[in-house]
Amino acid sequence: MATREATLAPLTPPSPPGLDADTARAWLGKMLLIRRFEEKAAELYSAGKIRGFLHLSIGEEAVSVAAIGALTEQDNIVSTYREHGHALVRGLPPGAVMAELFGKANGASRGRGGSMHIFDAKRRFYGGNAIVAGGLPFAVGLALADRLQGRDAITACFFGDGAVAEGEFHESLNLASLWQVPVLFLCENNYYAMGTALERHQAETDISVKGTAYRMPSAAVDGMDVVATAAAVRQAVAQVRTSGGPFLLECRTYRFRAHSMYDPELYRSKEEVDQWKLRDPITLFRGRIERDSLLAGAELEQLDREARETTDRAVAFAEAGEWEPVADLLKDVYAREQPCA
Repeated sequence: MATREATLAPLTPPSPPGLDADTARAWLGKMLLIRRFEEKAAELYSAGKIRGFLHLSIGEEAVSVAAIGALTEQDNIVSTYREHGHALVRGLPPGAVMAELFGKANGASRGRGGSMHIFDAKRRFYGGNAIVAGGLPFAVGLALADRLQGRDAITACFFGDGAVAEGEFHESLNLASLWQVPVLFLCENNYYAMGTALERHQAETDISVKGTAYRMPSAAVDGMDVVATAAAVRQAVAQVRTSGGPFLLECRTYRFRAHSMYDPELYRSKEEVDQWKLRDPITLFRGRIERDSLLAGAELEQLDREARETTDRAVAFAEAGEWEPVADLLKDVYAREQPCA
């Protein structure tokens, strides 16, 4: 089995932005919240509290924090089924996200979506989409609607490397370029489409160059480095806002956990995962903070405690939530309300 190297450099190295203590505190705090939240979710899944599918983004936190941090509240976000981190960084209450994983009525989608369908229209967070590549045409539609309505907004569309093998990827990039709509296509390339390695499903493994076929500007960045990723996303966002057209950014990252909680993970070696863990985005960023003396050690530990405490409160909120009444189970399913049998 080939081992993917964990020492990737960006194709177009961005200039790192100025990093101050407040930014360092915010970025590390958000990455820690995602990590502790998902670690607890895995524990609760094993305990039977969370059912269905559960896809974790542990190892990919830098992309969520850097990308969404570069957007405004007016921008749209379209995500995938690995979207807990995106939702948390966007500002969805952790309790509402956890309750949605539990399937409780106080969840972000009233318990009807579960892990893969977290949704919040008020925050312009449009899923959580369970279909691979299903969000790409939706993102193009949102961007087209914004342009027709004269809204000053862009749409950020997250997807994985597996989506690149789907027809929707090519159709969406083609239309976005033809119509010149403001979509930032953000590929979270973690090198595996479920259990299929990138080199086994893509003849051209450099995803960033695929934008050139559609006359779309594109770049790649080391998605394990939150500082580099933030700079790359800011550059991409600025270009989309200025040009009004699309941009493809490939963030090269890695998930430390299996594809889902059901995945036996027979397609990669433990040695490969361990190699990538040496580039844990949280560890790398914390090391930079300490090296640059931006935050004291005690404050770093406090950020971790706060992430754990926030997660504990989210679990308590979910535990206290009610199940949706049986009489309401068919609401919003049919155009006309149907009585339950």
